[in-house]
Formats: sequence, structure tokens, C-alpha cells
Amino acid sequence: MTFCVGMRLKEGIIGLADNLIITGNEAIRAKKVTTHRTGDKSFFLMTSGLRSARDKTITYLDESLEHSQESLDRLYKAVNIFSRELRRVKEEDGEALSKSGFTFNMYSIIGGQFENDPEPQLFLVYPQGNWINVGTTSPYVIIGESKYGKPIIKRTLTYDTSLDVALRIAYLAFDSSRINAIDVDFPIDIVVYRSNSFSLEQYRFNENELADISDWWQERLRKSAEEMPAEWVRKILNKSPKSAA
Repeated sequence: MTFCVGMRLKEGIIGLADNLIITGNEAIRAKKVTTHRTGDKSFFLMTSGLRSARDKTITYLDESLEHSQESLDRLYKAVNIFSRELRRVKEEDGEALSKSGFTFNMYSIIGGQFENDPEPQLFLVYPQGNWINVGTTSPYVIIGESKYGKPIIKRTLTYDTSLDVALRIAYLAFDSSRINAIDVDFPIDIVVYRSNSFSLEQYRFNENELADISDWWQERLRKSAEEMPAEWVRKILNKSPKSAA
């Protein structure tokens, strides 16, 4: 499985991905975030699903970007090229994969800003090659293992959340997924794009670098449970078994 989250914010875009890949009985670490350039423009891409489909699609994508005659002045045009190459890979390999018991299940997150984009853009691309533009009402998307981290993001993140706080939220969502899912783990790769900067920043963190944050979060959860308003609990526990019956 995978944990990749993209966040679209007023101040920019954040992408965070884990590095664990399970192949049969083997666990390996491999990067799930790539950055791509076309002229002086760049964007980032995160994927989940079959690694072979990912690698082939990205190879085709880079070749298409290098030889594109289209004016790529908005990010969605690059997303369309990616979607076309994704369909090409599915057409070439989908039937053989299906016969071998594999599903063509590659989901992708693409983020960035080109010169004619009014603000940073974030896209979710489905395995079929169709896509959605992530809006400002629910300004995030998760691919891979989503059920553990999504509640944290949904309760805390808005379009107006600062990059500073959003990075903290993204990490907590990852940490929750890591604790609960055996196929999500360190190291993590983070991409930050600041609005109108037209430049991507990339970072990597290992478990030992952020262990104190995970410990702090676990202790904070325990203390929050102890400090939670509990009049309703006392109504239950202060009753005798006989009166409760």
C-alpha cells in the first residue's frame, strides 16, 4: 500500500509520501514522488499502485514533455499528457496484468503552477486517465491507505490553513497511517510549492528525525482523553448496577 497526500492551500501546495513498497514477501524502499520540468516550468507527481505501471508511464511522460509541440501554459495541459500516457500503458499492459491476477490500479496526484494558472493547482488522476481538479472546499486528496489519516485532515485542514500548520497536519495523518497499516512507513518525502514562486522544494525525513513528534502526539492523545469533558461518563459510571438495570 501507499500513503500519499496532496494539499491545496492559499499559500501553496504540499505533497507528502511514504517510501515503503511491499512486493510479495519483500519490503523495499523506493521514492514515490517525482518532479518534472517542461521548459522553465515544473510540477510534482505522486503515485500509488503497481510500480511497473508507474515507471513505464513516467518514462513515457518525460519523453512526451521533451518533444511536446503544445504550448504548456497551464498545468492541466501537462496533466492531459500524463493521462494520455497512462492510457497508453494500460492499453499495452492491462490485459497481460489482468491475466496474471493484477489490477491496473495506478492513482496519481499532480501539483504545481504554470504561468497562466491563476493559482497553484492540484489534480487527482484515476487509473482510467480521467482527472479531477482538487478544489478549495475539500482542499486535499489522499491515495493509497486513506482511512487512518483522513479523519485528522478532515477535522483540521481548510484552504486558509498556513503551510506551516498544514505540514504538521500532513505528518500527523501519515503517522496515524504508519501506526495502523503495516505497509506504510518511513522515510517520507515532502514537496512544498509556494504560490507564484514557480519553484519546488523537496525534503526527506527518516524515522529517527521525527520520533519525538510521534511520541509527543501519542502522549497528547492520551492526555486529551483524560482531560475530555466527562459529565456524560459520570452519569453512566456513578450509577449502581441495580439502578442502571
